[in-house]
Amino acid sequence: MRKVLLWIIAFIFTIALAAYQRITGPTYPKHVKIDGKTYRLPRSGTSGQDACIKLPYTGKILYRHHGTREKLKEIPLKMEGKWAKGCLPTEPPAGKLDYEVVLNMGGKQVPITKNMVTIRFKGRVPPLVLILHILVIFSAMLLATRTMLAALYREPLRGYVLWTFYFFLAGAFLLGPIVQKFAFGVFWSGFPFGIDLTDNKSLIALLAWLYPYIKALKGKVTRKSVFVAWAIMLIIFLIPHSLLGSELKYTNSSQG
Repeated sequence: MRKVLLWIIAFIFTIALAAYQRITGPTYPKHVKIDGKTYRLPRSGTSGQDACIKLPYTGKILYRHHGTREKLKEIPLKMEGKWAKGCLPTEPPAGKLDYEVVLNMGGKQVPITKNMVTIRFKGRVPPLVLILHILVIFSAMLLATRTMLAALYREPLRGYVLWTFYFFLAGAFLLGPIVQKFAFGVFWSGFPFGIDLTDNKSLIALLAWLYPYIKALKGKVTRKSVFVAWAIMLIIFLIPHSLLGSELKYTNSSQG
């Protein structure tokens, strides 16, 4: 009964961590309130498709390429049925736009955010590949937490550690690069080739579990090594997902 309860605890913790990763990341939609109702402004788009915004008032979208000093371009928000709609133009994978929305409200033009919103575009990832990647990487997190609980309650650790390492390896270094290639055109943009934080987090998580894994192969895994590996994993996964992700650098020729 205790083992079942520990699996349930590990599952709840993993779901909570996954939700935290989702809502704190820079690609999670920006929520704004208009007339007491909440609306979403996109911060992630698919290359080849314009990113459309629907709001209850007409107005305009002002935008430019991220990280440039271009003159702001304007897209009107026009009524289409019940909603005013405007679409940001698509960008290549890893391309970013900064934009703000100004609505016509009460005879005034009212910005609805204090700062500009950044949207990043990515290539289309086949749903099966993306789902499999997510399931495997969060299964690794589930196993890591269950391994920590096993160490806490002095259960045998060898099998838990081995499976945790194998799932991290498959999720982060087999499926992860495939997703990255579809989304941004490269298999790996972490150390030593770049600063992509998602790739680097995956690398650190795997390295954290490498020592317990080697010890487990020899049948000498220690509780302390598991606690340290799990703590490192927890710290790095508390860093928002997609922070310092792949980013297209615009040349001076694209700036106004």
